Amino acid sequence: MPIAEALIDEGFAVHGIDGSPTLAAAFRRRFPHAPLACEAIEHSRFFERTFDGVIAVGLMFLLPADVQRATLHKVGLALNAGGRFLFTSPAQKCAWTDVLTGRQSLSLGAEEYKAVLSDAGLMLMSEHDDEGENHYFDTCRSRGPSSAAV
Repeated sequence: MPIAEALIDEGFAVHGIDGSPTLAAAFRRRFPHAPLACEAIEHSRFFERTFDGVIAVGLMFLLPADVQRATLHKVGLALNAGGRFLFTSPAQKCAWTDVLTGRQSLSLGAEEYKAVLSDAGLMLMSEHDDEGENHYFDTCRSRGPSSAAV
């Protein structure tokens, strides 16, 4: 079951961002009442409001390093106090070609993610791997972001 469907079934208001017109259209067909923006995350107007939670599965490592850092800061600013942010990226610092997109992918590595998350006012709650060996970073908005935020 897609994450969005599970959240909607539990009564959460879900908003979607996808830079792919094809994937955005599929989301729109499946969840016609959910607000959706087909745009690059680094330019999204969704960050002009606040949320109780943000999920980015299969996204962060597709972004260039500077955009990953900026996105983490934007999420820190967009989360309400106590809000949660869950994202996936390999724990090890590495680069590879993504098999689904053919795009160059990059993990900053757990140590750098932890430093950027802390600077963005996000506290790492846990890390875990799923059965598909995807690595998850589960964070919580602990305080206001630093003045170094974007």
